[in-house]
Amino acid sequence: MGGESLSTKASRSAARLMLSPAVLLLLGWMLVPLCMTVYFSFLYYNLLQPGSGSFAGWDNYYWFITDPSFKDAIFNTIMLVGGVLVITTIGGLGMAILLDKPMFGPGLIRIMAIAPFFVMPTVSALVWKNMFMNPVNGIFGRIVTGLGFPPIDFFGQYPLYSIIFIVSWMWLPFATLILLTALQSLDQEQMEAAEMDGANWRNLFFFIMLPHLARSITVVILIQTIFLLSIFAEILVTTNGGPGTATTNLTYLIYVSSLLQFDVGMGSAGGVIAIILANIVAIFLMRMIGKNLDA
Repeated sequence: MGGESLSTKASRSAARLMLSPAVLLLLGWMLVPLCMTVYFSFLYYNLLQPGSGSFAGWDNYYWFITDPSFKDAIFNTIMLVGGVLVITTIGGLGMAILLDKPMFGPGLIRIMAIAPFFVMPTVSALVWKNMFMNPVNGIFGRIVTGLGFPPIDFFGQYPLYSIIFIVSWMWLPFATLILLTALQSLDQEQMEAAEMDGANWRNLFFFIMLPHLARSITVVILIQTIFLLSIFAEILVTTNGGPGTATTNLTYLIYVSSLLQFDVGMGSAGGVIAIILANIVAIFLMRMIGKNLDA
């Protein structure tokens, strides 16, 4: 027994030693950018005068929070994340139920339904901007004018809703894939027994399917929220945050401060604020949703 104990301890020590380079690399990968961001957030650091950085105290944080675009950026971020989550969760649930039904060529149809998730965000945004939503040459514009209505400038009249629609189109396959996988693990005998007892489709959905998919819906919401807080490419290539600040979210505001106004100090302060807000959201979600995962 003593020999086995020593052997076990030796193997654990060897495993920790072999894991330590990867752990140190991961910590460095996370901590170095974070520490540099915090460091620059307390400096007057401008890219046009990179050698003249001096201690700024909390001024960068004050200027970023009191920026007229800050409130709009927070509101747009909440609207973007909330709108995409509602559309992808409800739409993904509906698509998962449809794809789980018997059909002709199920493999091909499922691949086509999931394919948009593998398209780069920049490419997706450009396709929607130029091919579909262009008021003159876009498909939607041609349909509207063909029906005798005036063309719609989606990014001029409904900019934020257009961004929400594009991002939802990109993330809908992710929700569909997760929910479809969970739906396929549902016990069909339970469904058949409920049908034999006279349950209609509403009862099947609300009392059997939905409770079974609760954990998967939780995972979809949690993962998507983390990534949706940093949406940037779709805004950059379609609206550039406009018109005005109509589509400026927190990530794009940090980009404007750092690279367009050349104020790295204020941009870094915005990055620290974004990290704090993201962690608050993550803690809130883990407390509210994590209970469902442990159930």
